[in-house]
Amino acid sequence: MTRARGGSRRARPTPGVVGRNVLRREGREKLTGEAIYAADLDVDGAWWGLTVRSPHPRARLLGIDRSAAEADGEAIVLTAADLATRGYSNVVRLIRKDQPFLAVDEVFHAEEPVALIAAPTRTQAERAAARLAVRYGPSKPTLDPERARKTYASYSIDKGNVEPAFARAATIVEGSYRFGSQEHVYIEPNGVVAWPSDSGVRVVRGSMQCPFYVVGALSGLFGEPESAIRVIQTTTGGGFGGKEEYPNLIAGHAALLADACGRPVRLLYDRAEDLAATTKRHPGRVRIRSALDREGRLTALDIDVLLDGGAYVTLSPVVLSRAVLHAAGPYRCPNVRIRGRVVRTNHPPFGAFRGFGVPQVAFALERHMDRLARAAGIHPAELRRRNLLADGETTATGQAVVDAGASGEALEAALDRARWSSTERAHAAFNRRHATKRRGLGLASYFHGTGFTGNGEIELGSVAALELLDEARVRVLASSTEIGQGTRTVFAQIVAQALGLPYERIETDDPDTARVPDSGPTVASRTVAVVGRILVDAARELDRALAAAVGRSAGSPWSVSDFARATARHLASGGGRRFEARFSNPARQRFDARSYRGDAYAAYAWAATVVEVEVDLVTFEVAVLRVVSAQEIGRAIHPRLAAGQIEGGLAQALGWGLMEEVVLRDGHMANAQLTNYVLPTAVETPPIDVVFLERPFAHGPFGAKGIGELPMDGGAPAAVNAIARALDVDLTEIPATPERIAAAWAAARSTESRP
Repeated sequence: MTRARGGSRRARPTPGVVGRNVLRREGREKLTGEAIYAADLDVDGAWWGLTVRSPHPRARLLGIDRSAAEADGEAIVLTAADLATRGYSNVVRLIRKDQPFLAVDEVFHAEEPVALIAAPTRTQAERAAARLAVRYGPSKPTLDPERARKTYASYSIDKGNVEPAFARAATIVEGSYRFGSQEHVYIEPNGVVAWPSDSGVRVVRGSMQCPFYVVGALSGLFGEPESAIRVIQTTTGGGFGGKEEYPNLIAGHAALLADACGRPVRLLYDRAEDLAATTKRHPGRVRIRSALDREGRLTALDIDVLLDGGAYVTLSPVVLSRAVLHAAGPYRCPNVRIRGRVVRTNHPPFGAFRGFGVPQVAFALERHMDRLARAAGIHPAELRRRNLLADGETTATGQAVVDAGASGEALEAALDRARWSSTERAHAAFNRRHATKRRGLGLASYFHGTGFTGNGEIELGSVAALELLDEARVRVLASSTEIGQGTRTVFAQIVAQALGLPYERIETDDPDTARVPDSGPTVASRTVAVVGRILVDAARELDRALAAAVGRSAGSPWSVSDFARATARHLASGGGRRFEARFSNPARQRFDARSYRGDAYAAYAWAATVVEVEVDLVTFEVAVLRVVSAQEIGRAIHPRLAAGQIEGGLAQALGWGLMEEVVLRDGHMANAQLTNYVLPTAVETPPIDVVFLERPFAHGPFGAKGIGELPMDGGAPAAVNAIARALDVDLTEIPATPERIAAAWAAARSTESRP
């Protein structure tokens, strides 16, 4: 059970609904089964779509014989040649235009789409797919990122000069840290339904995080204006980044089939296809060389990041960017050199996943900090205490962070709540008494930037709006999606607080791009902090308009009756119902995207996590006994939902660190089923004690920062540090499976036995 408690330095309470655990907006419909997911859509006359995929990680596409598949007239087949004939653009619109909707002359990864099939029933579609004859000429794939020849992106960060610092160092430690991929395992696989554009508007409904991304992708595919594309999010069973960019591809496939057969088409992945074909967390490695002076203070960090991007770019450059910007962690260090690159292999493309590159570098750095502490003879907590940033000190990019001292507050809060010192003593006694069990504590300190990097939010120019309804009601208009994190609830709280209206008077709904403005993607820990702030600005515009209509001062809470009266007068005088606002960047934020210097993020959230483990010395299985996590999040708009975000992120992080392993073999995911892709269940999820710290962010809505990704960053290194301390072994690769732990144990015992 998770206990969410307030920590020190909480924000001053605000009267109203912000900070209260109000009733969740979409909770009842999900609990009662009334929610309509993509697979629940009842569409008359809809055909079933299927994707035919390459079994090879790299091969020439020698030919496709469709005659048998289409022989009885019960199915249609689409290939890249058909797209060319129809004049469609066979490229998925994203950061770079390198990925085709359907392979043309060559396939570059296993499971790459080579053809699409639609038929009146799923059985007929499957029969046609089995009859489709595709000829391949396999060639040798590139599967080792260290040997990759093509680099998608590279970034460098330099602060000071590391070499003189290493020459003067009292302690130098080097390490290489490896991390595997991770599957999102959202509860609902990808799925969409597409309608043909008979009425001049092409419609797609489905499970997704970013409806306007899909609008852009379909506009590019068909060469139609975005106004001719309508995308509606259905109730979405989780995303974690896996439904950020990938729906562009599946929506394009469904729309192509609908266009070809002149009927609506369902394209719904089953779990096996979703596991095998969709994007996942980037695997890779990080090398770190660090220096300490005689007082145990960091003087140099030299970090090299390598990520496997897979066969197409997707979002890899942006993932790498965030990784290198967080690679030096929340630490004070005068000399930093960071180099990062993401490369092309013939693995299926990797993409967005909660944390977006930060969990990878946080694992490496926090594991390295424990190894550095051991080499210097300093307690891991004390090493962090000496080196965490203080208020106003600068990050690796030279950004002076006004609330950086929250990192130290989070550390002390986590240590205190975990009863670190007394628990260490108890572990020492336990380990002496038990020959086949060992217990240990592990620690990680980390941070996460809110929103898009640097000038990204300005360039995005997100817009949100409020619609003035009758009977003193207001509707939120934004494309930000509800994917289980509580967006609809929190948006309603923010607007209710800004207007002084009851929470029940604010309406929210799933996004429909024909009705809502583009508030940007539901990613990057930006939904509450960025879009929530835009909604506050829109509420102020609405408030000023109504106040002017009745001759009162703006900025005071409204009673329901006064709001209704002001609405009537405003509308009677010709006033509009819609009030829009656009994102405005904090005036102090400056970032140079060429040199990677300056204010990388408008705000950071800070955290420290303690994990307690017990390791079985016979099986080397790990039981996580408890987790304590102190999280500084600016302001908790809905404390219970915030606690749910923290506990879910920590559970996901523990899974990645200890058991979740995407086995890549010959370019395929070899364990693409939930029977052998092992992830934490309720049984393996430990008690999680969440401590909230609040240093309000001046530009966030009522002080809120982003929290969706922060808990994902620290769970894995804290758990692995706990195992390493319990067994006195060196672990540098995750997941830390029993096999890897056993090998580390054997290596440590072998070293001890040498003369």
